Amino acid sequence: MIDKELLKLLGGNKKYIFYTVGFMVLGLLANLTITASICQTVYLLMQNVNPDAYITPAICALFGIIVRYTASRITGNLKDLLGRKAKKDLREKTYNKIVRLGVRSTDGMSIAGLTQVAMEGIEQLDLYYSSYIPQFFYAMLAPIILFGVTVGIDWRVAVVLLCCVPLIPVSIIAVSKYAKKIFAKYWGKYTSMGDSFLDSVQGLRELKIFRADVAQHVKMNENAEEFRKITMKVLVMQLASTTIMDMVAYGGAGIGIAFAVTGVVNRGLSPVSALFLILVAVDFFLPLRAFGSAFHVAMNGASAGKKILSLLNQPDPVWGTENVTDTELKLDNVTFSYDGERDVLKNVSVTFPKNNMTAIVGESGCGKSTIVNLLFGALRPNEGTITVGGKSLESLSRESYYSRLAVVSYNTYIFNTTVRENFRLVKNDATDEEIFAALEKVNLKQFIIDNGGLDKEITEDANNISGGQKQRLALAVNLVADKEVYIFDEATSNIDIESEAIIMRNIRALSEKKSVIVISHRLENVVPSDLIYYMENGEIKESGTHAELMNKQGGYAALYTAQKRLENGYAEVSE
Repeated sequence: MIDKELLKLLGGNKKYIFYTVGFMVLGLLANLTITASICQTVYLLMQNVNPDAYITPAICALFGIIVRYTASRITGNLKDLLGRKAKKDLREKTYNKIVRLGVRSTDGMSIAGLTQVAMEGIEQLDLYYSSYIPQFFYAMLAPIILFGVTVGIDWRVAVVLLCCVPLIPVSIIAVSKYAKKIFAKYWGKYTSMGDSFLDSVQGLRELKIFRADVAQHVKMNENAEEFRKITMKVLVMQLASTTIMDMVAYGGAGIGIAFAVTGVVNRGLSPVSALFLILVAVDFFLPLRAFGSAFHVAMNGASAGKKILSLLNQPDPVWGTENVTDTELKLDNVTFSYDGERDVLKNVSVTFPKNNMTAIVGESGCGKSTIVNLLFGALRPNEGTITVGGKSLESLSRESYYSRLAVVSYNTYIFNTTVRENFRLVKNDATDEEIFAALEKVNLKQFIIDNGGLDKEITEDANNISGGQKQRLALAVNLVADKEVYIFDEATSNIDIESEAIIMRNIRALSEKKSVIVISHRLENVVPSDLIYYMENGEIKESGTHAELMNKQGGYAALYTAQKRLENGYAEVSE
């Protein structure tokens, strides 16, 4: 009933579980003291003794009440502390894991699913750690302690009560397999509904334009209805199992009480002893009854915990500790496959010399972007090696490597903050003069000045500027970063001709003093390159300058000619 892998996530916080259980046991002993004091008082009343005789049981009862109250308060505080520490540590572990994984996938989780697991899932695990686990250990200990106290009074009653106690865990086990399946489906439907909602919100404009919003509304309603049904199944299961546990708990207590009464009638058990047994009979079952109630919460948390574990158990990318001393990049006989069956790259060997412009071109799907992902460590080759200045990529410190590398792609993220703060994310001491100088290079300086200056707020996904302006701003930010190696992965994709020309002009200027790698589907952009690699079906088919490749009249020349013909035809139609 305890998931060892989830328990390991607590680390040093496990001590709070034992502290909590200790104070819960102390509260139980205090409760027994109060019950014994009440029984003693009843006995004294029956004996009609001097009032002074009531002082001792009264003091004991008062002491028990104080201890019980103190233990309850401390138990509550410890549970709260355990929950807060568990949540804090889990969020930190989840965040650090995502950071370590970097640009790798997170076990197929969508952004919505990852967010739900990292937030709501950890909230559910809070209850698992703070309520379920302490209650589990306490529920195991309490009946044994009570048995030890009552067996000396009447062993028959004690044995009957102890034998009835396991019926509650038996009922829990009976529904646990079904419960696990239900909660696994619950979280699946929950994340699926979140994905659908996020997808619909992000694509709302397109849904309206294509008049598909009604169909999407129907789909979302279906997802919501499926989630409602699985939620109802969860509630039905909880109510059914609670009813069963109540029947077992109060039925067992009733049997114990019946044995205590018959003990008075048939076995000479004193009425006061019988009263004590009757009062503590329910205490045999209440801890397990509370544990059973926490069980359903725990199953929900455990299901979420499995998703968190699937994230945390992903292997980290291999990085070393060596510093980068040279920035010449090489791929040597690199083979890579996403699924282990079809090779996306086949024995690729390329060199990216320092301080020049190297381009990789080819038709869509030939493996260009895969090479980019390999170069900045998002992927690792199945065969072959990647070296930086003669050192294998795996041996380098990621911090050292990334401090020299910049990647500008068609979807480079611009943060939802001011223009100035976007620049200071890459260089925290960037001056306004440096920022304006970079903006001037990409022809954005006047636009920024006219629209609020460096305090202009960039909205989510840079929706308050055009696509071309977003790409130019991303380039300006990376220029201020002043790295030694720049990778441009389709950086001019889907933008206007003016922005494309500005970006390519900066790339060419940058290549005079930096190592520049350009991935582009438009071959006109790579004509000035010092070296061009032409790819087909995951292989390097040709390499050389633009003039050399055109003279070969191979695949590159054919693709370039076809593109020029299309561009010229489009220009004639436009005229």
